[in-house]
Amino acid sequence: MNNHNSIYIMKNILLIMLLLVGPVIAGYGQQAAQPKAEVYNYSLKDCINYAYAHQDTVLNAQLDTKSAEYKVKETTATGLPQISGSANFTDYLKIPTTLIPGQFFGQPAGTFVPVQFGVKYQSNLGLSLSQLLFDASYLVGLKASRTYKELSQRNYTRSKIDANVNVTKAYYQVLVSNEQVKLLDADLVQLKQQVDQTAAQNKQGFVEKIDVQRIQVQYNNLVTMRENTLRLLALNYQLLKFQMGMPVDAELVLTDKLEDVSMADPQENNSDTTFYHNRIEYNLLETQEKLNELDVANKKAHFYPTLSLNANYNSSYQNNNFGNLYSSNFPSSYVGLTLNVPIFSSGLRINQLRESKIEVLKSQNDLANIKNGILLQANASHITYINSLKSLDNQKENQKLAQEVLRVSKIKYQQGVGSSIEVTQAQTDLESADNQYIQALYNALISKVDLDKAYGRIQ
Repeated sequence: MNNHNSIYIMKNILLIMLLLVGPVIAGYGQQAAQPKAEVYNYSLKDCINYAYAHQDTVLNAQLDTKSAEYKVKETTATGLPQISGSANFTDYLKIPTTLIPGQFFGQPAGTFVPVQFGVKYQSNLGLSLSQLLFDASYLVGLKASRTYKELSQRNYTRSKIDANVNVTKAYYQVLVSNEQVKLLDADLVQLKQQVDQTAAQNKQGFVEKIDVQRIQVQYNNLVTMRENTLRLLALNYQLLKFQMGMPVDAELVLTDKLEDVSMADPQENNSDTTFYHNRIEYNLLETQEKLNELDVANKKAHFYPTLSLNANYNSSYQNNNFGNLYSSNFPSSYVGLTLNVPIFSSGLRINQLRESKIEVLKSQNDLANIKNGILLQANASHITYINSLKSLDNQKENQKLAQEVLRVSKIKYQQGVGSSIEVTQAQTDLESADNQYIQALYNALISKVDLDKAYGRIQ
């Protein structure tokens, strides 16, 4: 093979490699050029505000308030002038026949003469106006529509409060899970050191192999627990994003820390016995009572007469020739008043009124009951919160004691005056103390949220 052929072959090989590698390089460049997914670095307040803007129940409640605004305008429009137009065209294929007594035409009595009245083509164009002048039900309806709007706004507030509570609890759950991972990491570090030290001592003949195996089993269990906790942590993140109305595959980073959460017991409302007015549940029942009272007023309004104005203008066109149908006009118009006076309904209206009055009494009973229930709930929430704080303090102390017991057990074991079983048991007690501390921490945070909700501090 000469030198010229060798160069030719090398060129072909290079060309083939470029054709094969080129798309890969281009694809890599396109992949590298894709924008990175947005990372949400959110505090608890940011997460709550995001939920207000994206959570479906909040959005639907907001839409309901908009619908209520249209309902008010709709009710108002029923008392304003109503104008409508009409048009019709008739082609009498066969003009109707009317029988007229024959006497009018000099015929014997009892006979009839068929006569056709009218023309082949007829058309009418009309315009009518109606205006409500007085209707007590309409006046009550205006008030009721505004109260209905108030009800929708309070439902919107309730949905925001629920979203606030759910997001806060989910946020705290993630913070607690992160704290649990930190504790497990710390336990794993010291337990790994213990495994290595015990293994080294076993090689030197100072401890038995069963001591190594016992600690290794504990280490393996702790590793598994950490892996399970990490999976639950990922699930807790998804739950938080779900409560926020955020896509569960979005990247969310929490900026608040556990030490930023104030666990102090707020005392400002504990002596206030009227705080139930701040609870949205009580406000909703107040609005419902207003609606029931307006329903009573509406039933009473049915006993009053109604008065309305009516006006009409009509243009009539008639001709036997279609082309000349609209050449002549026969207009008519009128203006009138309509008075409707209810006289007798066989007890229908009075019994409807009595039923509405009963609903008012029931709503008053509901208000009294929910007031009592809110006071009870607040007291129970306060006691639960105080107990959870005491338990948290106790678990913190137990955690410190368990760490000290483990430290002393290790020293005794290294000095030959203690057993590996004592060390293993102390390690188990520390892990149990950590778990109980995590649970107490979560309970304290959740009970704080429940306490704030019970006293109406979340709006």
